[in-house]
Amino acid sequence: MATTVSDGGRDPDRYRAAQLGLTRLLVRDVRGLRRLIIPSRLRTSVPDWMAAVQAIVDQYARTSAGLGAEFYDAQRDAAGVPGSFTVPVADPPPQAQTEAGLRWATKDIWEREPDVATAAQLEPLDARLEQAEKKAELVAQKLVADTGRATVIDAVRQDRQATAWARSAALGACAFCKLLSSRGAVYAQDTVRFQAHDGCHCGVTPVFAGQRFEQSPHAREWARLYQEYAAGHSGSQLARFRRALAEHDSNPLPGAF
Repeated sequence: MATTVSDGGRDPDRYRAAQLGLTRLLVRDVRGLRRLIIPSRLRTSVPDWMAAVQAIVDQYARTSAGLGAEFYDAQRDAAGVPGSFTVPVADPPPQAQTEAGLRWATKDIWEREPDVATAAQLEPLDARLEQAEKKAELVAQKLVADTGRATVIDAVRQDRQATAWARSAALGACAFCKLLSSRGAVYAQDTVRFQAHDGCHCGVTPVFAGQRFEQSPHAREWARLYQEYAAGHSGSQLARFRRALAEHDSNPLPGAF
């Protein structure tokens, strides 16, 4: 008898909650590294801080990948598909990728001549460092979460018993994530990548041969809102969908928009 799998429910919600809990610990540890940045010695202390953040990201990325592998194995067992499969655990992000993200996060802390400085770069150093820290936390979160998501997606791509994957978004996700989640299990084995933004906590739900995918009630509602208010409006679908969610979504949470 075919099993049913969904983007919502106990298992996807537990997996997303586990990744969210990992993010909280990650942010705590990244925030604790702020002491390594010495305002009077930015040129020498910022590289040390970046190296320390890199190490933290690597550590948490491995844990995120492990959570993704455990979730995939559990979903595969629940589907009852034949044969064995070893999940290919994704590597931590390349050093160059993490470094590029951290350079972006800290780009406003450096002194510049007033005639070429942006408004953010003219703020007091304490304010610039605070903003850099917040950006660095977002960079680290996305890199770590992407490693877990990549583990599941790579497994779908390589597992002969997997057919597709669906995006699992929380009730309070942003309009962009709700829109992609509303599409259901349309992401096939050869899908290139998972589209995510900083702070995105969406998960990936694998679908296996013989399984029937059933959208969660909230994803069905998002799909209905999109079709009713946004579909067919070239170039403005997301803006229209965002307005429809603000007015009609029965599951909004503070800060969702």
